[in-house]
Amino acid sequence: MNKTYLIFLLFFAASYSSPSIADPVNVYEDFVRCFKDKTSIPDKDLTDVVLSRASVSFTPVLRAYIRNARFNTSSTPKPSVIVLPRVDSHVQAAVICTKTLNLQLKIRSGGHDYDGLSYVSAVTFIVLDLSNFRNITVDMKDDGGSAWVQTGATLGELFYRIWEKSEVHAFPAGICPTVGVGGHVSGGGYGHMIRKFGLTIDYVVDAKIVDAKGRVLDRKSMGEDLFWAIRGGGAGSFGVVLAFKVKLVEVPKTVTVFRIDKTTDENALDMVHKWQFVAPRTDPGLFIRVLLASPTKNKTRTVNAKVRALYLGNASDVVSMMAKEFPELGLKIDDCLEMTWIQSLLWWMNYKDVEKVKPEVLLDRKPDSAKFVKRKSDYVEKEITKPELNRLIQQLAKLDRTGLVLNPYGGNLNATATNETAFPHRHKLYKIQHSSTWSDAGPEADRLYVGSLRTTYRIMTPFVSKNPRSSYLNYRDVDIGVNDHGRDSYRKGEIYGRKYFGENFDRLVRVKTAVDPENFFRNEQSIPTLPHKRR
Repeated sequence: MNKTYLIFLLFFAASYSSPSIADPVNVYEDFVRCFKDKTSIPDKDLTDVVLSRASVSFTPVLRAYIRNARFNTSSTPKPSVIVLPRVDSHVQAAVICTKTLNLQLKIRSGGHDYDGLSYVSAVTFIVLDLSNFRNITVDMKDDGGSAWVQTGATLGELFYRIWEKSEVHAFPAGICPTVGVGGHVSGGGYGHMIRKFGLTIDYVVDAKIVDAKGRVLDRKSMGEDLFWAIRGGGAGSFGVVLAFKVKLVEVPKTVTVFRIDKTTDENALDMVHKWQFVAPRTDPGLFIRVLLASPTKNKTRTVNAKVRALYLGNASDVVSMMAKEFPELGLKIDDCLEMTWIQSLLWWMNYKDVEKVKPEVLLDRKPDSAKFVKRKSDYVEKEITKPELNRLIQQLAKLDRTGLVLNPYGGNLNATATNETAFPHRHKLYKIQHSSTWSDAGPEADRLYVGSLRTTYRIMTPFVSKNPRSSYLNYRDVDIGVNDHGRDSYRKGEIYGRKYFGENFDRLVRVKTAVDPENFFRNEQSIPTLPHKRR
């Protein structure tokens, strides 16, 4: 387990206002009494909904959606109880009973929180696992197409259900099919159509949420402030979102994908430098991602630049466009593949012959299959000069298993004001994901790879946003600040809160204070309430 995070958890446990350690058997018994009273659930159904540590299902359920192996060790703190709700009233009871028992509730949809905050805590806690909340209802007759999707569904399941109804409709969201809808959407959400259609949250038109009082609210009853906050502000600070209603978008019958790989010996420097000027400003229907990684070639450390792209149109058009705007890319018609939009998802999943792959693979949740990962994020506001980029590439070549993923912004993403939703970073040039993934377990590997990633982050300091150094909530990073929710909760929350939310942090705090004044919905990076003297 990450040593830095473990130290924080120990500190968190020591400073937290409620008892940090409780007998899990007693917790389970107290919780069950309350849960049965609130739901009248039959005993024969209870054992499938409320799991004690003694349950044979406890460990498989917990492990199923731990998506980071760093938090799947014997020393990782475990919940006293796991709740697997089947209906809304189960969620309501889980909120009320956890609050009554003065415990912490961790809310997990797909488990892709990179630093494990949806299923790890240092105090006595309960995991509300929404993996059974996966119903999706697509209505093509509703205003050009819409869907109600429960937050335990995965993006792959949502894409598949849309495809069943229409091959020319889609939803602008991430390309990892196992990501849960709840966390992805409420944190902002983006995918390979971000420049054409904007963020995932720009297409959320309604929601159902259980608030701190255990009430089920929709957009009308929750009010526009709370509806604003759960679109980009991280819903886990405000309640348990049960479902989102989303508007679908139309896509062409034919889209084009291409990949181009270059090394530093093959003009990669010139290509990446020019990418900064083209990718954020070209046709909004074109998304060009660049991955910078440092493999070993002929026993020499080098840096590869890998281009992965989607164009919402045909191949001849994008080749012609790139010949004029981006000759350094060297795109040829033979590099391009034309396919349907649903097939493009399979291509991004690294399937080679997408015509032979059935879309049903999008339904595979791949439970209990985590690797060791660490992620960080940055935003670039001004192009990095070629000499600076060259020095950066030389430094990257010295690091182990560390990569940068460059995602262009611009296009129609900028059409929405930065305060229209809680997500504030719309006018940045491009976003960087600092990425490290490894398979060997143990503290030495953790120190090596996490240390390399932090070195990369430090190297990038002169080239990225400042005051604050912005970060993306869905690339969770406890390095930028954590909160024990003690006496200095607001001050500590402001440190990471400004990085994630910029000026929108102030409104998020006001909404939080209004809807959850006792700060029941909390985690190590949740929105704090205002200090009592400022209310």
